[in-house]
Amino acid sequence: MKKFGRYIHQRRKWILGLWIAIIIFFGFFALQLPSVLSGNGFEYKGEYNETRRILEQDFGQPKSSIILVFEKEKQISVGKFHGFIQNTFDKLRNFDGAHKMETPFERDGMLKENYAYGLLTFNKKAESLGNEIDELKKLLKNKNGLKVTITGEPVIVHDLNAASQEDLAKAEMIGLPIALIVLILAFGGLVAASLPLVIGVVSILTTTGTVYFFSYGVDLTIFILNIVPMIGLALSIDFALLFINRFKEEIETKPIQEAIEITLETAGRSIIFSGLCVFIGLSGLWFIKIDIFQNVALGGMTVVFLSALCALTFLPAILSILGKRVNKLNLLPVTDKQTSLWYRFAKFVMRRPVLMSITALAVLLAGLIPVKQMVLTIPGTDSLPAKYPSRIALETFKHQFIAKEKRDEKKVTIVLSTNGKILNKNNFNKISQVINRIEEDPLVNTVNSPFSVTGIKDSDQLLQYLTSEDKSKVAPIIDYFIKDNKILFEVYLKTGEHSSKARTWVKKWATKDLGLKASFGGSIKFEQEIFTEIYQKAPYGLLLIVISTLVILMAAFRSILIPIKAILMNILSLGCTFGIVVWVFQQGHLGVTPSNIALILPVFVFTLVFGLSMDYEVFLISRIQEFYLETGNNSEATIYGLTYTSKIITSAAAIMIVVTGAFAFTGVMPIKQLGVGIATAIFIDATIVRMVLVPALMKLLGDWNWWFFGIKNKNQLEKRKKPA
Repeated sequence: MKKFGRYIHQRRKWILGLWIAIIIFFGFFALQLPSVLSGNGFEYKGEYNETRRILEQDFGQPKSSIILVFEKEKQISVGKFHGFIQNTFDKLRNFDGAHKMETPFERDGMLKENYAYGLLTFNKKAESLGNEIDELKKLLKNKNGLKVTITGEPVIVHDLNAASQEDLAKAEMIGLPIALIVLILAFGGLVAASLPLVIGVVSILTTTGTVYFFSYGVDLTIFILNIVPMIGLALSIDFALLFINRFKEEIETKPIQEAIEITLETAGRSIIFSGLCVFIGLSGLWFIKIDIFQNVALGGMTVVFLSALCALTFLPAILSILGKRVNKLNLLPVTDKQTSLWYRFAKFVMRRPVLMSITALAVLLAGLIPVKQMVLTIPGTDSLPAKYPSRIALETFKHQFIAKEKRDEKKVTIVLSTNGKILNKNNFNKISQVINRIEEDPLVNTVNSPFSVTGIKDSDQLLQYLTSEDKSKVAPIIDYFIKDNKILFEVYLKTGEHSSKARTWVKKWATKDLGLKASFGGSIKFEQEIFTEIYQKAPYGLLLIVISTLVILMAAFRSILIPIKAILMNILSLGCTFGIVVWVFQQGHLGVTPSNIALILPVFVFTLVFGLSMDYEVFLISRIQEFYLETGNNSEATIYGLTYTSKIITSAAAIMIVVTGAFAFTGVMPIKQLGVGIATAIFIDATIVRMVLVPALMKLLGDWNWWFFGIKNKNQLEKRKKPA
């Protein structure tokens, strides 16, 4: 690393010029990223998608639909209301984006006294209708006492994209100014404090610009617009904070080139190891074959790599030019570390290692209690802030026109395929037997099928009715339920929304031998597949993270106990975090409206924070190791390691808490929960774990901390100190 530092210093102007060109190039494409984002990312190539394809291709169901919800105030006459609806659809005759239009006058049940709805169907996926939605919003106009609002999955997806961009801007407005204040408190001067923010912005710009090009090969979720900046800003500022802090120490007594060389050898090494931990943590998401997890893995690993690259090349090039001018514009005096609060705190912890360990463990274990009550759900309409008209209109539509027992969250669509035509006696009897078996299930409320629609329970009688010559009566039934050798029917369960019982039910029936080929669809099947994929694949990712982190930390510190302690403490602090998130969001404390926990939260927080928190472990233990190799005294090394790193770890944690915690003030619920979860985990890790539990255990275990396959570190010390 010393040679690399010398190279950076000697070619500092060329490196700066190269980075400026990179920033301009990728910055342009970073601005284009929102235009290629779509959907909530919960796409999985399973039976649900196959059933949806059958419904679209064989049964003619649209790929997506937009609902027009009409409302009138009580004083407006019915005639004016009907005229307003008709005029609205007359305007839409010039709208050529829709495949088909259905007015409230064409079918029973679509029109009430004060409410009505119409449908626009499309042969495009919901996430591809951004231009059509923008055009519709321009075409549709309200009048006094009369209102029309568009809603449905495409509009919700479109509005979530807009809300995500608003949230990102809001979080940056909250986080960046506070981060600057924290940096000034850490460094005392404006020049040094501004550099981490510059590195953070550069890292995010280059990453989002790079991610734009990924859109040509993969579908990118709208949530990546929040998650990548959240990770990138926090991590890159952390890296820069560590690097600048060490450079400021070295520049006091050494020339610029030597200070750069030593900083890269020490802080640079820590950045590489901590970045590697975060990179591997995010790579664990690759095991889960769901778009949002793949997206975050791709974007997250990219931002980690570019943040580390920026901190190891762009930042030292800037510092090589600034030199001692990095201390310019000082606003606060620098405190002597030997007599500082941190030194006294380190001595306090080390004098009472047993008491401090027991107290810290008790707090962490208490936080675990609510975890067992956690209810996980896939983010849906409720992810969108309540103020959005599309969410309000969708809730109005459901309340006015869809009975609670017939809503999509209770429905399972089943398609049965037969050998030969459906309408023959043998096949129809088999279908009747399957429907009867399902109707007898105690969890089934109703089944919508040709039997229920006609009221004919006997299969022979129904078959005779469907094959009668009076086509006008049977055509609507056949068109909806029957196509060639396939028949669909809809099962409505007695379960509530996002019910684990419903997911178990659909999984059980999907694996049963029904005597006919069956394809299961609907939102319950969709949720079941997502949950199954995560529950089956996440453990492999977590195992990779744990084993890789263990190996990396063993290589970094040549110790067995330190990596094991780090992993166990991380798991314990993350468990405490999940308990706090459940207490706040699910149980509705601190003025929060109760809501279930987004399914992405446990996986994302674990993979992100497990790696991010290793930053502090690497920062702290690296410095302790430096002092231990100099003195051979474990207790003294721990005290000085704490003294020299506590301020920087606290500052880094404060910045990460501010940057991620700022998303708590945003509107998209999964991002709000994620921001609070990460901020809470970092706070617990940087305070209870790193500042109390780690040094207390270091004191209790003594030289055994540095045991490495039978070689104690005092012997290692002697070998390392011998001249080469």
